Amino acid sequence: MNYGLLQMQAQEQLFSSAYRDIAKEFPLGKSKAIVAIVDDDASIREGVGSLLRSAGWSVETFVSAEEFLARPRGNAPSCVLLDLQLPDLSGLDLQKWMIEAKLDIPIVFITGHGNIPASVQAMKAGAVEFLTKPFDEEHLFHAINEAIDRDRASRQRYAEIDALRGHYESLTHREQEVMQQVVSGLLNKQVAAELDISEFTVKVHRAQVMRKMHANSLADLVRMAEKLGIRPPKNP
Repeated sequence: MNYGLLQMQAQEQLFSSAYRDIAKEFPLGKSKAIVAIVDDDASIREGVGSLLRSAGWSVETFVSAEEFLARPRGNAPSCVLLDLQLPDLSGLDLQKWMIEAKLDIPIVFITGHGNIPASVQAMKAGAVEFLTKPFDEEHLFHAINEAIDRDRASRQRYAEIDALRGHYESLTHREQEVMQQVVSGLLNKQVAAELDISEFTVKVHRAQVMRKMHANSLADLVRMAEKLGIRPPKNP
C-alpha cells in the first residue's frame, strides 16, 4: 500500500488488521525511539506521524530545517525522516550541516522530487535510505528500524568510550605512563628502563591500571587503548 492511499484512508488503515500485522513484523527495541519528521507538507507530517505513532514510535514533526535544528536532542535512539525540498535549507544541505556539526543522527530521505544524483549524494553522505513518494509503508518501516538500530549502536559506542575515558582519567599520571608503555608491547623491565623506575614499581602500577580500567587481560587493555586513541610517547 502506498502513501497516497494512506492519506485517503488514514483512519481505516490505522486500525486495520492488515496494518497491525505489518507493525508486528517490525518490533521496537526496549527503549521507545524517536522519529523526527522534517517536511513542510502538513499532510505528510500528520499522516506519516500518525502511522508511526500507531507502530509505537515517538514522533516529533518540524516544518523546516531551522525548526528541527532548534530542538534539543533527546536521550532515546532516534532518526530523521527528511524531505529533500524544504523552505529554507534543502534536505541535502541539512545533511551536510549535520555532518559538519557532528550531529550524528541517521537520516531517511523521503521526497516527491527524487532524482538519481540527489539519491547518490545522500547515500554517499551516509543516509540510511532514499524513498520516493508514494512509498511503501513496509519499506518505510524497514528503513526506520535500520536507522534506529544504527543510532542505538552509535550511542552504545559513545557510552563505552565515555566510560573508558572516565576510567583512564582516574589513573595517576605515572599509571597513565605505564599503561602507554605496556600497550605498546614492552615488558615490565623495558617499561622500568623507559621510565627510570624499578621493575617492582612497574608491576604495582600495572596492577592498578588493570584494576582501574576494568581490564581482564593485556589484550583487553590494548583494545581499550585503541578505542581511546592512546599512543606511546615518542622518545626524544
